[in-house]
Amino acid sequence: MKAVILDMYGVIVKDTGDGFYEFVNRTFPKIETAYMYKEWDRANIGEITSLEVLRVFGYKDNVEKVEKEYLDSIEINEGFYDFALEVRKHCKLALISNDISNWSSFLRDKYKLNEYFDVITVSGDLKIKKPDKRIFEYTLESLGCIAEECVYVDDRRSNLNAARAMGMAAVLFNSRNVEYDGKIVRDFKELEEYICQISV
Repeated sequence: MKAVILDMYGVIVKDTGDGFYEFVNRTFPKIETAYMYKEWDRANIGEITSLEVLRVFGYKDNVEKVEKEYLDSIEINEGFYDFALEVRKHCKLALISNDISNWSSFLRDKYKLNEYFDVITVSGDLKIKKPDKRIFEYTLESLGCIAEECVYVDDRRSNLNAARAMGMAAVLFNSRNVEYDGKIVRDFKELEEYICQISV
């Protein structure tokens, strides 16, 4: 094994992405999740900006303040730091995140994440999102690895299935309490133990 590739939401940060829906619904309770996802998805691949998507939902005044309020509600999974320091002694570490470009940049700066990764791939930058295999291929090429040399960690089964189909070892970081037919971990300590086992 030469690299571990992590998802952002629901893994590195505690918010699985569902927190955004809850945040918006506090102000606009009648907006349906399916509609919200569709518009947020457009922002995640750079079709519209983060402020535009908030305006689509109905925010009209102080939109930048609203955006900052949501981003400041996202908390880091503190277990990440010790995990990253340990794992990088043995292999490369990469990030693949479905996220709005400036949101990802804000969170990575706030939590000083950039220094921990050899490769960072964000859907808003590439205009491609998981589970599209091209975003995985881009990351593998940037790492200089083949799929079979990598472990991919995510909290969403569709993304794990895509990575597994390419030949990666897939691990569910079970922050959303879902069933999965493969390897499951509940926190970074368990993930570190697993990585150490398969690295021997």
